[in-house]
Amino acid sequence: MTPDAAPVTYFAPAKVNLGLSVRALRADGYHDLHSLMVPLNVGDDLEVRGAGTLSLTVTGADLPTDERNLVYRAAQAYLQAAGVTGGAAITLHKRLPLASGLGGGSSDAATTLMALARLYPSGVNLATLARGLGADVPFFLLGRAATAAGIGEVLSPTPVPRTALVLLNPGVEVSARDAYIWLDAEEDFSGALDIEAIVAALSNGRPVPYFNALQDPVAARHAPIRAALRALEEAGLHSPLMSGSGGTCFALAQNDDQAHEAVQALSRAYPDWWVTAACTL
Repeated sequence: MTPDAAPVTYFAPAKVNLGLSVRALRADGYHDLHSLMVPLNVGDDLEVRGAGTLSLTVTGADLPTDERNLVYRAAQAYLQAAGVTGGAAITLHKRLPLASGLGGGSSDAATTLMALARLYPSGVNLATLARGLGADVPFFLLGRAATAAGIGEVLSPTPVPRTALVLLNPGVEVSARDAYIWLDAEEDFSGALDIEAIVAALSNGRPVPYFNALQDPVAARHAPIRAALRALEEAGLHSPLMSGSGGTCFALAQNDDQAHEAVQALSRAYPDWWVTAACTL
């Protein structure tokens, strides 16, 4: 592709953790996890075109556009591994809240790898590059619901029924590092999730028997997250849960109409919060 070719737009989906168990602290400082991770139909967009050098522009958020940005590092890693002499002009349209537990940065990085593999085809193993960029990046490379184990890199595709839900972020940015430090201090590790029971409940519209091991230590320190969980339930949704390390919370709806009605009610009640309807992919 020539540098003056039109950019191609790629969708970078958000994810939610339909349950997150932190089973142990490993000797290397990482954690053994067990989670059901599901991509959503909401997320960020990236525009990518060939160029003589690598450049990154970001809209919708005040983010760095150099090696401090995971998109830039992903692009750099691919171009170097593929031996590409040219570069790429990338524009990241950030639509998800920052540090929100929705995997936005990891999804953007995975989408960058896939976009550049189309722009500059090569024999580079994208999964290897993804693992070097972050624990959640391989999941977004997989592109479907999966049970995650290890530090999140051991993925088993897991069919999940289409589920309507509402995402609610009260404007709290939570550092994943802090969330795990708080959990480690309490040593409140947990057993494996019952994935079969979770999927069965999703299929039948029943309350879902999941939990997030990080929710209590994070919510204890951030009152708005506690308020968001209550607000979702008061809006008539069920099975409220914090996603990842927060601060986005979500709850399930019986159908798309109920999700959109809840979004309207929550938007009126909490005009300063980020809220959207979504569904699993």
